[in-house]
Amino acid sequence: MLHDPSHITPVPVEEEIVLSRKDKDVLRRLGEQCVKIGTKDMKTGKDALWRSLNDLRSKRPLVWINEIPWHEMDVEGELTTVCENEWARELETHLRRTIYQSKHMPGDMIVNDYIECPKVFHSTDFGIMEKVQTAYTDEKSEIYSRHFEIQLSEPDDIQKIKMPKITFMENATKYRYHAMKDVFEGVADVRLVGQTHIWYTPWDYLIRWWGVEEAITDLVLRPDMVHEAYERMVQAWMTELDQLTELNLLSLDCSNTRIGSGGYGYVTGLPGANYDPAHVRPHNMWGCSNAQIFSAVSPKMHWEFAVEHDLKWLERFGLTYYGCCEPLDGKVEILRRIPNLRKISISAWCDIAKVVEEIGQDYVLSIKPSPADFCMGNFDAADAEKKLRKTLEQTKGCHVEIIMKDISTVCYKPQQLWEWEKAAMRVAEDYAL
Repeated sequence: MLHDPSHITPVPVEEEIVLSRKDKDVLRRLGEQCVKIGTKDMKTGKDALWRSLNDLRSKRPLVWINEIPWHEMDVEGELTTVCENEWARELETHLRRTIYQSKHMPGDMIVNDYIECPKVFHSTDFGIMEKVQTAYTDEKSEIYSRHFEIQLSEPDDIQKIKMPKITFMENATKYRYHAMKDVFEGVADVRLVGQTHIWYTPWDYLIRWWGVEEAITDLVLRPDMVHEAYERMVQAWMTELDQLTELNLLSLDCSNTRIGSGGYGYVTGLPGANYDPAHVRPHNMWGCSNAQIFSAVSPKMHWEFAVEHDLKWLERFGLTYYGCCEPLDGKVEILRRIPNLRKISISAWCDIAKVVEEIGQDYVLSIKPSPADFCMGNFDAADAEKKLRKTLEQTKGCHVEIIMKDISTVCYKPQQLWEWEKAAMRVAEDYAL
């Protein structure tokens, strides 16, 4: 994901990174642990399981946990950062979370046997900064209630959406790469990586500027305005993708990279025959789209005001993933018009039996169990396992990934999530094909 409409992204600082011996030692120790985990993971064959799933030749359902309430997960200081340098602290957080998840709730997670150094670039974003009132139930949580101030209400307002400009920050990239090479010398290989999977979701942004009720009502009252606004969003994303391609800032995501709102992107069909390792292009990668706000919109309107526009974006990629939280049972017919579609999100609001009837073995079912079981603090592992077994019984013979995500809270009881992972893995093994 490149954008957060709550703010205009600041330009990264381009200055040499100078770390204390203490910070270097902390990062080096954590990096060494990650590489050991990754070296072990690469020998388990889990990458082959993900590849088989995405090739529609699955061996068993696969399990992954994402969107974790990390502020509630610390146990015995495992996630407590100690680095003083801000850049080092961010890297430390990433390494600690990777080690923690691999230890306590790995599912079919795969850790790299090297350390990634992302290329640094800046986007001017889409020109509109979100204006919002917030209300918190937990000040430490990234999940909170928001009331948005409407900024798009008339056709002329559509011009507020600007075409972004990407700038590659070459010096910032060099400084970070050299710092990581110094820290991990003799311990881990450091690899430069560009933008991998892009979370493309125009409607998620439009409703923050337009208003939910207002936008949905305007599908009927002012359809021409909706088409114009949505198409401008599509073109903004396309403009950005063109620049990422021209600046050689894309990297492959047919790996342990999250695809859409689902699991990993390992697949035989990518990067494809037309591939230059020195210059990755969109057709070597996964694309995605969704229209979460269209949960109650008819298939016809879903196609007209979302998917039909999105085809310009989706057709640029080798394979695609569609959906997130919106229930897509009853809409598979319109999704079949996406020529390179491979995975479909099956949210907790879907009718599983209907989904199986509509999809069968034609696509990967990216199933999202409800995280509500963690919200009351009295998690029942046996009941969670029973629900998973019911789902996998209904989807027997299909290609399934089980993605636990959108976890707002575990009531500061991280063990609940650990127990769910163990139950999910038991069930997944029992339903091997």
